[in-house]
Amino acid sequence: MTPQSPPEPRTPDGRQRRVGVEIEFAGLPPRETACLVRDLFDGEIEVLSPHRLKVIGTRWGDFGIELDTQYAHPDERRLDPEASRDSEWERMRRDFHARTRELIGDVVTGLVPTEIVCPPVPWDELGELDQLFEALRQHGAKGTEASLLYGFGLHLNPEVPDLSTTTILAYLRAYLLSAAWLREQIHVDITREVLPHASPFPRAYALKVLDPDYAPDLETLIDDYLTDNPTRNRELDMLPLFAHLRPDYPDELLRSRLVRARPTFHYRLPNAQLAEPGWGAVTEWNRWLEVERLAITPETLAERSAQFLARHRPSRPRRWLMRLRRWVQRT
Repeated sequence: MTPQSPPEPRTPDGRQRRVGVEIEFAGLPPRETACLVRDLFDGEIEVLSPHRLKVIGTRWGDFGIELDTQYAHPDERRLDPEASRDSEWERMRRDFHARTRELIGDVVTGLVPTEIVCPPVPWDELGELDQLFEALRQHGAKGTEASLLYGFGLHLNPEVPDLSTTTILAYLRAYLLSAAWLREQIHVDITREVLPHASPFPRAYALKVLDPDYAPDLETLIDDYLTDNPTRNRELDMLPLFAHLRPDYPDELLRSRLVRARPTFHYRLPNAQLAEPGWGAVTEWNRWLEVERLAITPETLAERSAQFLARHRPSRPRRWLMRLRRWVQRT
């Protein structure tokens, strides 16, 4: 399958836009997965810990491969090499911590997914990256559909065309209007619907953002997002982008070690459809582009926003009753 061109294929400095890809799966441990990535894309394997590896020096950058649980990996905050030089107790404590985490990883291998975090790839080279998904299938990797216990996903991190608040708001609005269509096209797995990893946006937040009078500056856009979405687990997670734009923002969620600041949208909705021949990052990228095409057409965006508001905004009497109910609850 060929990746389609986005309506805005380049960044303002003329560079091809890139896309990060992440995938979760079972059936293939991290070390075997790292060997597979190396064989496909060259590079060298770097072992960070028994269940966390990298393949470094590929044409696109470094691939990260690990068991997707923090408890299988040593906590770097507890491994102070300077302290261990002067204290036998510290050396013993450090070694015990590392061995314990390795044992946990050994026990949960097969129960928690392996995750590959790919380096950013130019959008027109996603077809070459799809070799990885075919290789995973051939080596026994299991995707979302293999078990009711597998809430695995594929995440795309499309680089934003530019960092203006106007552009970000247009893409967010386009996503809110496209989310139901995307869910229908993807046939989001029932396990992933039940689990909170890719939850839809609250209706009240969509009504706020789609209102034609909503014209926030960046600070207000972030404030409103965090008020209604105090979580990483939205189907379109904006936290990495906001953390990139405002690294000094006074909210602990944006400073979390689990939020990787980067100039991208973090699109979490797709299943990991490894049992489906021909499926890969290109499939989900081409679907995502419906969001991008809508985002750059202001008239269509405004028209569809008005239709959404007409269908879902409460009538004036209902809004009055809702305000009255809130007033009664406060008194």
